[in-house]
Amino acid sequence: MTDHPDPRSFIYRDGALDPERAVQLTRDALQRCDDGELYMQYHASESFAFDDGRLKTADYSSDSGFGLRGVSGEMTGFAHANDISEGAIRRAAETLRLLDVAKDEPSAPPRHNNRHLYTDGNPLEEIDFPAKTELLAKIDAAARARDPRVKQVTAALSGVWSVVEIVRADGFIASDIRPLVRLNVSIVAEQNGRRETGSFGMGGRYLYDQLFEEASWNRAIDEALAQALVNLESVDAPAGEMTVLLGPGWPGVLLHEAVGHGLEGDFNRKGTSAFSGRIGERVAAKGVTVVDDGSIADRRGSLSIDDEGTPTQENVLIEDGILKNYMQDRLNARLMGVPATGNGRRQSYAHAPMPRMTNTFMRAGKDDPEELMSRVKNGIFAKSFGGGQVDIVSGKFVFSCTEAYKVENGKLGAPIKGATLIGDGPTALTQVTGIGNDMALDEGIGMCGKGGQSVPAGVGQPTLLLEGLTVGGTAA
Repeated sequence: MTDHPDPRSFIYRDGALDPERAVQLTRDALQRCDDGELYMQYHASESFAFDDGRLKTADYSSDSGFGLRGVSGEMTGFAHANDISEGAIRRAAETLRLLDVAKDEPSAPPRHNNRHLYTDGNPLEEIDFPAKTELLAKIDAAARARDPRVKQVTAALSGVWSVVEIVRADGFIASDIRPLVRLNVSIVAEQNGRRETGSFGMGGRYLYDQLFEEASWNRAIDEALAQALVNLESVDAPAGEMTVLLGPGWPGVLLHEAVGHGLEGDFNRKGTSAFSGRIGERVAAKGVTVVDDGSIADRRGSLSIDDEGTPTQENVLIEDGILKNYMQDRLNARLMGVPATGNGRRQSYAHAPMPRMTNTFMRAGKDDPEELMSRVKNGIFAKSFGGGQVDIVSGKFVFSCTEAYKVENGKLGAPIKGATLIGDGPTALTQVTGIGNDMALDEGIGMCGKGGQSVPAGVGQPTLLLEGLTVGGTAA
């Protein structure tokens, strides 16, 4: 392991720029603006895929650069380059000359009260290359030894280490070092000529050592295999309007997509969200409380500071069914006359920030999950989701279930295949009739897309009972 006492050296390297000069350049570039920042980043990533009994891919890449953003009123100017140098920043600043001169006083800097939420350690250097490939080979061998029906195993490992520095014209400087790791296992099982797949992943903002623990990767195998074997026994899914019981944890991705995006500040400022102008109104059933919290230690969607330098925090969006707040970056917060909430996020230095979710989840209720199951006379239990399609503005969604079961007279029945859940988020929130006491966050695999940008995100929820949700099925 190489010792790097100051990770900022990856940004201020080769003498092309120093911190004091970065502040002066930013001050010069943003003198006509209400707000903005110089965002500098060093980013390194690696990924390994073990497939069909052999190491199939091993990739490593690194990149560094800056994004310079100026904001004047509702106008934004943005330029970026993969060269962190005085000359490149000066050239980028020419773009901001196209902005109108700001009429208001410059916005105040973010508050300095953030907590450091994860290690500064570099997962790419903590464990050497042979050990990483050996782990994937172990997973492959162990999965095949579990059950003779296992025909194909894919194991993937990835890690990211990113250093960011945010510099403002008022002299504010904030730095962050962000690790991110992930392990995925996918298994294909075959029985009587039929093949089905199961998968499981885990990860977060920590080092590889957690994933290398034998109990962790064995659990990934067990979960993926169990899902594949369950799907081997599945029958065609029923169709129609019925009661749906959603499992805890990862099924919160439905909440994230169908509801979460509609609570982001930009859509509401522009009046294009189903939740626009509804602060203080009932938008969900009693007992439904939805939170976005980027300050949970080690979680995939967590950040010590967002990509504008604002500390992340717990934001209660819906409380007991009443809409309380939206998620805000600095631009939309200023234009809406509310505080920034620590939700200004960007994919990289080459992208401008926008309001984005971090870890979005529904809080636990008081219902026993088994009692919720007993209420279902004819419906399905959706334990895990795969892909889906969502209209962000309306909240209309179609989600496919990767593991689901029939429920008849309060009893779990046969596993089903081909089930999809169809509806819209605002309506679905009002159809919640039971909230379990078993809230769980997902295992740390989520990615969120918006406006052509992808960022890591977390989801979660307790067991949820919904009445009258449309199920698309394949049963004749």
